Amino acid sequence: MSNGLPAGPAPRRIYEPWDDSQAKALLSISNVSRSYGSVTAVDQVSLDIYAGEFFALLGPSGCGKTTLLRILAGFERPQSGRVTLDGADMTEVPPYRRPVNMMFQSYALFPHMTVEDNIAFGLRQEGTPSREIKRRVAEALDLVQLETYGKRKPHQLSGGQKQRVALARSLVKRPKLLLLDEPLGALDRKLREETQFELMTIQERVGITFVIVTHDQDEAMTMASRIAVMDRGRIAQVATPTEIYEQPNSRYVATFIGSVNIFEGNLVVEGGKSLVRSAEAGCDIALAQAPALAAGHRVWVAVRPEKFEIARDTTPSGATNCVSGVVWDIGYLGNLSTYRVKLDSGKIVIATEANRTRLTERTITWEDRVTLRWTPQAGVALLS
Repeated sequence: MSNGLPAGPAPRRIYEPWDDSQAKALLSISNVSRSYGSVTAVDQVSLDIYAGEFFALLGPSGCGKTTLLRILAGFERPQSGRVTLDGADMTEVPPYRRPVNMMFQSYALFPHMTVEDNIAFGLRQEGTPSREIKRRVAEALDLVQLETYGKRKPHQLSGGQKQRVALARSLVKRPKLLLLDEPLGALDRKLREETQFELMTIQERVGITFVIVTHDQDEAMTMASRIAVMDRGRIAQVATPTEIYEQPNSRYVATFIGSVNIFEGNLVVEGGKSLVRSAEAGCDIALAQAPALAAGHRVWVAVRPEKFEIARDTTPSGATNCVSGVVWDIGYLGNLSTYRVKLDSGKIVIATEANRTRLTERTITWEDRVTLRWTPQAGVALLS
């Protein structure tokens, strides 16, 4: 059956409207706040999301991401601020009048209805003609690859299939905005990883703007065009996954996204170059881009574990961007080995190394003395 969409996986496209000064946001959130008693769940949040984005709200439990999603859906009212969708003010519009659908973590399927009836429910509520309902339900089933499952009931489906039915039901009404509240949380790891790529393909094929709430960093990094990292009701950083990972703007963002090593130190100037002198590291740290601050200013340098080059200790003391210590612990993850190294200062740092060959004998093992080196480009200076 043809549903008017391209056959097969959609080609990945370069999509960066946020860098275009002439681009107009589909969804604008302006100074939105929401409190419950003395607890501020969302605190003066402002955010622009563009048509066709797969946008992620990422943060730990209690950071305000789900409350913000419910405000976008109309289930919660902001106490201040405004929400605009495609130029129309949605702040006071009830959920059923918004061109928005929401997909819940629990899927919320009607157990007594067939798959087809679950998908068609919203269309029937709107009084859509029967022939149109049949056509659009068939298109939705084709989109999520469940063409032969229409007569089944939810208890006859696997978790992944239920997730697809919930997605089809959310898309069949063709909303301008689809909100996803931790939609993959109930799936096992392998199925969750497969479904991430399926969601990306479906989103690109239908062209609808997706906003997903998740606490899973890998999930957000895999699927999202941009990520808003939230902390205690505020947005800590909005950027692409690459920028969030490689150029975090604070220690909070750096430590929340993946593993990272943080060295505290003070800026010094030697030979016209700025360095960070760190007692924790036991060395001076050179940066490709040093902050334009006066000498003596306190900074923190973030280095990801995979940026280290680990070797048995052969480097004399005093080398820049080179720390020494003893292998405290080793974790074998199949594709990676993780080394926890106790530096001479007592600080524990983490280094990872790809297992490019079959592991028969470790070249580095417990209690070995090692050095860790990294390039000036690998470190990021953080001011807070």
